[in-house]
Amino acid sequence: MSTKLRLVITAVVAVVLAGIAVGYAALSRTGVPDEVASTTVGGPRLVVLSNGRLSTVSRDDPGGPREVTEQRCDRVYRAGGTTSCLRPVGAFKAGELAVLDTGLREVRTVPLTGFPNRTRVSPSGRMVAWTLFVDGHSYAANGFSTSTGILDTRTGALVRSLEEFTSTVDGEPATAADRNFWGVTFAADDNRFYATMSTGTHRYLVEGDFAARTLRSVADNVECPSLSPDGDRIAYKAAVNGDPQQGWRLSVMDLRTLATTPLAEARSVDDQPAWVDGRTVAYGIQRDDGVNDVWSVPADGSGTPAILVPEANSPAPVD
Repeated sequence: MSTKLRLVITAVVAVVLAGIAVGYAALSRTGVPDEVASTTVGGPRLVVLSNGRLSTVSRDDPGGPREVTEQRCDRVYRAGGTTSCLRPVGAFKAGELAVLDTGLREVRTVPLTGFPNRTRVSPSGRMVAWTLFVDGHSYAANGFSTSTGILDTRTGALVRSLEEFTSTVDGEPATAADRNFWGVTFAADDNRFYATMSTGTHRYLVEGDFAARTLRSVADNVECPSLSPDGDRIAYKAAVNGDPQQGWRLSVMDLRTLATTPLAEARSVDDQPAWVDGRTVAYGIQRDDGVNDVWSVPADGSGTPAILVPEANSPAPVD
C-alpha cells in the first residue's frame, strides 16, 4: 500500500471511529459483571479479558474466581513482566497501545489509528507487536487493510508498519502494493519473529529479522501464528481449502519439517491462538449472543475442545 493511500485511509478512519466504536466494542463483550474484583490470584495464571477488563485467573482453576483490574483493553498479552494493552477506540478518542509494567503501571503509549485486533509480547518482555484493521473488520473480507507494528521497549525503536521491511517470497522480492501483515509472534532471542503476509490470493507464514529489517516466506496458508514455548512449532489458523470465506481450521506446524497437524477443534477459529503450555493451545470463540469464551485443545491433534475460561477472551499464560 502506498504512503499516500495509507494517509487517505487513515484520515477516513479517524472520521468514522466515533460512529462505530460502540458497535465494535460490543463484539468483545462478555457476561461478567462490570466491576473490579478484590480476588487475588496466585500461582500459575492466565491473563484474559473479562468484559473488556484486564483480568487474571488461576491455571489450576481457570473457571473459578478471577482478579479483575481497572485496565480496559480490546486485546491484551503479557510476557516477561510486560503487558501490552490495545486500548479501545472511544467516541472522542482514537485507540492506543499501552505498555504496562509488572504493577500494571503505564510506561509507554503509542497512538494508533484503526481497530485493535492482535497483540503479542516477546518471552523476555522486551518486544511488543500489534495489528490493527485500518479498513475492514474481517480477514475473510475482500479489500481489508491492516497495519502491524513492533516496539522495542529497551531501545525505544518503533516500526509502525512491517511494510517498511524488505520482503521475499521463495527468494524473490515481494513488492506488491496489496501486501498486508498481521499476527506477530516472537522467538526467545528478541530479534526473530513470525507473522502472516498476504499478497494476491496467498497468505504466507513469514520469518522476520528485526535488526536486519527483513521478512522471508516459510509456508503458504498460515495465518495468525503463535510460536510454541520450545520454539519448534507454530499454532495457527489455516483457511479451509485455502479460502478464508470457508472459515479456518486450527492447526500446528512443525517448523523443522513443515508437517502440519489439524487440531481437534473443527469449528472455524478466527483468532491468534496462545500456548497455555507445551501441550495445550487456547483460543477465543464467540457465541451467537456475542459473548466470548476461551477454549483449549491438545496441540497434538488428540482429545476434544473444552471451555478453559468462560466469558473471557484474549488469553496469555503467566507463571
